[in-house]
Amino acid sequence: MTHPAVEALIARSRRLGADPANTNYAGGNTSAQGTAKDPVTGSDVELLWVKGSGGDLGTLTEDGLAVLRLDRLRALQDVYPGVEREDEMVAAFDYALHGKGGAAPSIDTAMHGLVDAAHVDHLHPDSGIAIATAADGEELTRTIFGDRVLWVPWRRPGFQLGLDIAALQKANPQAVGCILGGHGITAWGATSEECEENSRWIVETAAGHIEAHGRPDPFGPGIPGYAALPEAGRRAKAAALAPVIRGLASTDRPQLGHFSDAPEVLDFLARAEHPRLAALGTSCPDHFLRTKVKPLVLDLPADAGIEESIARLRELHAAYREDYAAYYARHADESSPAMRGADPAIVLVPGVGMFSYGPDQQTARVAGEFYLNAVNVMRGAEALSTYAPIDEAEKFRIEYWSLEEAKLARRPRPKPLATRIALVTGAASGIGKSIAERLAAEGACVVIADLDLEKARAVAAGIGGPDTAVGVRADVTSEEDVEAAVDAAVLAFGGLDLVVNNAGLSLSKPLLETTVRDWDLQHNVMAKGSFLVSRAAARVLIAQGMGGDIVYISSKNSVFAGPHNIAYSATKADQAHQVRLLAAELGEHGVKVNGINPDGVVRGSGIFAGGWGAQRAAVYGVEEESLGAFYAQRTLLKREVLPEHVANAVFALCSADLSHTTGLHVPVDAGVAAAFLR
Repeated sequence: MTHPAVEALIARSRRLGADPANTNYAGGNTSAQGTAKDPVTGSDVELLWVKGSGGDLGTLTEDGLAVLRLDRLRALQDVYPGVEREDEMVAAFDYALHGKGGAAPSIDTAMHGLVDAAHVDHLHPDSGIAIATAADGEELTRTIFGDRVLWVPWRRPGFQLGLDIAALQKANPQAVGCILGGHGITAWGATSEECEENSRWIVETAAGHIEAHGRPDPFGPGIPGYAALPEAGRRAKAAALAPVIRGLASTDRPQLGHFSDAPEVLDFLARAEHPRLAALGTSCPDHFLRTKVKPLVLDLPADAGIEESIARLRELHAAYREDYAAYYARHADESSPAMRGADPAIVLVPGVGMFSYGPDQQTARVAGEFYLNAVNVMRGAEALSTYAPIDEAEKFRIEYWSLEEAKLARRPRPKPLATRIALVTGAASGIGKSIAERLAAEGACVVIADLDLEKARAVAAGIGGPDTAVGVRADVTSEEDVEAAVDAAVLAFGGLDLVVNNAGLSLSKPLLETTVRDWDLQHNVMAKGSFLVSRAAARVLIAQGMGGDIVYISSKNSVFAGPHNIAYSATKADQAHQVRLLAAELGEHGVKVNGINPDGVVRGSGIFAGGWGAQRAAVYGVEEESLGAFYAQRTLLKREVLPEHVANAVFALCSADLSHTTGLHVPVDAGVAAAFLR
């Protein structure tokens, strides 16, 4: 049975976390205190339930709470070795844990246990951080809140900050919370309802004061030529620039990307003060841990040409890396972790929007969301005062904090295809669906491209949310559709690494019954379609400079001559030779091109279900439901080929184990001697 204090805490946390005005994803923490039975002694004990390290308020569950004995936690004050060794206290929290399971206590645990209140919220609202990062934040706090909200000068999160807040609260019993300089807010209450009310009051009062008293143009006047491009134009430019930017952002290690053209970002980039403010970087630790200390900003107007923009981005990227390395050298000492990488996490392009990067799609997307928070913070601080984030040395202390390094080390080992972006055509059913599912299971982000948009979206939803898979409509015979599908992949995940030409159909007819329409239809979908997809993908792969894979799902029939199959087999032979031609042409760019030759994939196949199965069964004189077994018996292994077997081969070709293999056709036919490659 869930403790009433825990029920109230989870409900409050989810309400607060669901509103971006209160905090951002995985930002902040909440707690509750209550009495429970010690299962060993049967005596009552005072417990603290607090959101654990890395959790998200909006989706918090009981498993996401750390549970500690309050008496033991507070007793740690007696052994606290001082601020120079306060990091040791995180490990000491383990000795105050109660029961088994639960989340790991976060660095903010002391704040929740030492403050004398049954319920505590620590949040990162844009309005609160705006006050916290204003040059005269302390004075603003008194003006806005009187003596009900206290000012706490910047201090790195930890045990000492908890002691500082507890001392201020004890000296000011009328207070309901505090503004943490450069950081966020903390509020408390005797009940969960009172605590939530106090948190919301601080957030809303700060926002109301900014609205009522802030100047209307905090980012300054507009810069001629820097206004947002029309939607179609900015998204087209974003799609053209995205592969290049992703390649730059992946210089040290591969990254996934996310694009946002949020109005707040576009307005920021159109204003005179954006270069100054962007150079100052973010302030709240939750922000700059995800966005790095500052973004890379393209210093060209919105209508700058693609080639001019690319050339300038390359120059700025080289300068950014030098600047970041110098920042690391200025502050690192013998105890600092190694530099994690000098590439930007945020790239801003005036008139177009924001590109954000991370080792997985959620991290990339959330980095962009955090920079949007930072823009809102800067707007509020500049509206009332001057934006003054914490200094560079403090940012370095947190970015290269040993506790943060330990948290990164606890991340699960990445899957084989992590950071790779795949586009699979004809992926709403059959072989394509199995391929998409396998690639996603191995860590790739997947774009499900199909003629049927609703089915494509359904498959994507079944694989996972938009951080894992998206569905797009694509008629592969249409140059415009193919370009749009590739652009969709680029804007959804930052670029493209892996393309599977799977879309296909078949009509089984003897030569004299095969019409020109039959011939053109099959060649348009498979030969022309594969060409269009490969050409569009190659532009992205070359621009990224990260290599990649193109895989053709050809057929045993590309090398095997059978009856009543002239159009299908001829176009499959076309696809098979495209593999060889493109392998020869794209190798210099690190792009591998390989093919797979399946045979007799009956179960789960869209082609066979669409009439091909009945036609082939008639040719061979068997019942349609027995066709799979018939095909199996004519193979050397006597095994039926299923869609997942083809998917296995795609994964193998794209894995690190076959990093030096290109121009290969892999039979997946259970052994058809007549189709052996020679």
